[in-house]
Amino acid sequence: MLAKLKIIFSDIKIQHTVFALPFAVMSAFLAAEGLPEWKTLGWILVAMFGARNSAMAFNRMVDAKLDANNPRTSNRALPAGKLTLTQYAVFLVLSSALLIGASYMLNPLAFYLSPVALAIVFFYSITKRFTVWSHIYLGFALACAPVGAWVAVKEEISLVSLILGAAVVFWLTGFDIIYSCLDVEADHKSDLYSIPRRFGVDRALKIAYGTHALMIFFLLGVLWHPAVGVLYGIGVIAVAGLLVYEHSLVKSDDLSKVNFAFFNVNGMIGIGLMCVVIADVIWV
Repeated sequence: MLAKLKIIFSDIKIQHTVFALPFAVMSAFLAAEGLPEWKTLGWILVAMFGARNSAMAFNRMVDAKLDANNPRTSNRALPAGKLTLTQYAVFLVLSSALLIGASYMLNPLAFYLSPVALAIVFFYSITKRFTVWSHIYLGFALACAPVGAWVAVKEEISLVSLILGAAVVFWLTGFDIIYSCLDVEADHKSDLYSIPRRFGVDRALKIAYGTHALMIFFLLGVLWHPAVGVLYGIGVIAVAGLLVYEHSLVKSDDLSKVNFAFFNVNGMIGIGLMCVVIADVIWV
């Protein structure tokens, strides 16, 4: 059992939780205008764990045949025969139950919205089959993190949570476009839609740059919240600098640093901004 779980967690890249989780945590602190109740924060983390695991499990299941045709993904657990579809299905059900159960422990609105959140994150795995804008939908799916965390603390959907969610949408859209540049040939072979395949790698990177500029615009919009101030403003400037650095690493004729740009730089952005928000909110 433990060996199978280890394979699953490796397959779904549990370390990539650093993308959505920091925005959920910073949203919780903004909603509470300080330190949220530890119980609430704990259930938010459990819910995030369940949501991401179920989303990734669903993705691996529905994409198993596509992954087998892509050299970059052919060694994933299902196409490589390391796990069965039934084993992944059990993990999917348990992870979904974990999200719903944690939401129930938070408040009624969080509980009622939990199936909606699951439907949103599951649907992403289908979008690449029919729309070139699947990257934006992925951002929309991960934007459920800050909005959901605000609901967990305040039992409401606020303008600030939607602005922070919009920042996540355009952040994820940008770096997913960059990452998808690695799969242009595989997407063409499997007749999948993506911005790099549709517009070419060079134009796709320019589009990604534009979406990241929009991320900064929406992050600046969070300054409207009374609990943030100078530290947060400095953090947004730092994020802008990291995004410029990320784009400097990736060229249309040199994609060798895409993985570093994808994980390392964006990981620093998420964790760094979270730390700045927490410090700013508590400082005030």
